[in-house]
Amino acid sequence: MEAKTAEFTSNVARAIADSQLQGTMTETGPRFIEKRAKARAGLPEFDALRDQARDIKDHVLAHLDLYLERYEAKVVESGGHVHWAETAEEARAAILGICRKLDAKLATKGKSMISEEIGLNQALEAAGVTPVETDLGEYLIQLRNEPPSHIIAPAVHLTRDQIEADFRKAHTHLDPNRDLTEIPTLVEEARTVLRQKYLDADVGITGANFLIAETGTSIIVTNEGNGDLTQTLPKAHIVIASIEKIVPTLEDATTILRVLARSATGQDFSNYTTFSTGPRRPEDPDGPGEYHVVILDNGRSNVLGTEFQDMLRCIRCGACLNHCPVYQAVGGHAYGWVYPGPIGSVVTPALIGIEKAKHLPNASTFCGRCEEVCPMRIPLPRLLRHWREKEFEKHLTPGAVRTGLGVWAYFAKRPKLYQFGTRVAARLLSVMSGKKGRLASLPLAQGWTRYRDMPAPQGKTFQAMWKERRHG
Repeated sequence: MEAKTAEFTSNVARAIADSQLQGTMTETGPRFIEKRAKARAGLPEFDALRDQARDIKDHVLAHLDLYLERYEAKVVESGGHVHWAETAEEARAAILGICRKLDAKLATKGKSMISEEIGLNQALEAAGVTPVETDLGEYLIQLRNEPPSHIIAPAVHLTRDQIEADFRKAHTHLDPNRDLTEIPTLVEEARTVLRQKYLDADVGITGANFLIAETGTSIIVTNEGNGDLTQTLPKAHIVIASIEKIVPTLEDATTILRVLARSATGQDFSNYTTFSTGPRRPEDPDGPGEYHVVILDNGRSNVLGTEFQDMLRCIRCGACLNHCPVYQAVGGHAYGWVYPGPIGSVVTPALIGIEKAKHLPNASTFCGRCEEVCPMRIPLPRLLRHWREKEFEKHLTPGAVRTGLGVWAYFAKRPKLYQFGTRVAARLLSVMSGKKGRLASLPLAQGWTRYRDMPAPQGKTFQAMWKERRHG
C-alpha cells in the first residue's frame, strides 16, 4: 500500500469537514468504549492477565530467534512450509510463487493487515490471480477500492446507505428491485455472493493472530467464520504473519486471547478461534492440500533492542483507536497508511521512516487513554514522544516550532528568569482576557485559537504555589 502520510494535514482537514464521516464516528466510537468497559468489569483478573500477556511477549522478543527457529521446525514436521521474507517484495514473491505453482486463478482472503502492508491484492491482480476479501468489512472496502480505516472494523466509516449503493453497483446479477434497507439483508447478500467464491478458490490466504512455537500452529480469531472457509476448502492455505506474532505455547496464546476480544469488541471470546497445524492428513475429512507460512520482517528486527521495542507487543485489538480523541475526530484514512491511530503513529515511522511519517507522532494529545486501555500495556505516549525527539534530532520539525522550543529552552535553563517570565506572562494574559477569562486570539498560538478560545491563566503560577506548599 502506497504511503500517503505526508498528506496528513490535508487529510485531517477533509475528514473534519466531512459531515457524514463525523456522524459515523460519533455514532460508532462510544459503542466500542462501552463494550470494552463492560467486558473488563466482568473479569476481575483482567489487569493481572494484562501483566502476564506483557511478560509473555517481552520474553518472546528477548529470545525471538530461538522461537522462530522452533516454530519453523514444527511447521515442517507437520508437513508445512515456511517462507522467510525480509521485505514486502520478498513476501509478495513467495506468495505469487505458490500461486503460480498451483496455477491459481482465484484467491479468497481472510482479514490481514500484513497483506495490506505489502500491497498483496494489487500484486495478485497483476499476476492474473483475483483476490476476494471474505471478511465483510474488508469486502466492503474492496468494492470501494479503499484501504481499511480501522484495525478490526475496516469499514467503520461507512453508512448503511453507502453499503447499499455499493452492493447495487457491484452485484448487478441480482434482482435490481430487491430490498436492501435492512442490515440482515445486506449481510445475507454478501454471504450469497461469497459462498461460491469459497468453493471456486484455488488458494486461501489468511493472517495470523498468533504463531505457536510449541506446535507450529497458526491461530486466527474471527466473528464470521470466513477464516475457516478460506483456509479449509482451497488447494493451499497460505498464512502471512510478521515475526512478532510468535508466542511460546498454546497456554500462552490462551492467556493473551482472554484480553484480546475483550479489548477489541467487548466479547469474552471471538465467535471463532481457529487453530491450524499443517496440511490435510490422510485421516482428515477436510483441509488444504498444502500449508505455507510466510513470515515477514519488513523492518521489525531493526526495532528490537531499541526504545521502540515495546510496540512489537501489539496484538492489533484496536482499543487505542477506539479511545483516542484524535482518531475519533479524523478517522483512519487521514493517517495515510495501513496502521491508524496511536499504535499506527508509532509503528508507521518504524516501518517506513520518520521522514515520511513525521506528522503522525504529533497527532496525539498525550492524554494517555491509549496506554490506559492497551491490553499489552504498551507505553504509547512515551513511544510517541521518542519519535518526536527523533523528528527534532533530524531537523524535520518546522522552523517556527524549533525556534519556539529554543526560546522556551533558553528560559527553562534559567529558573529565576523562567519564574519571572511566567509570572509576567500569566498576569498579562489575565488582563488581556478581561471578564470573559478567555482569549479568542493569540499571535503565537493561532493554531489553537483558530478553532477554540484559549483559557486565560488564573491565580498564581504552579511554581509559586509549589514554593508556598514546600514552605508551609
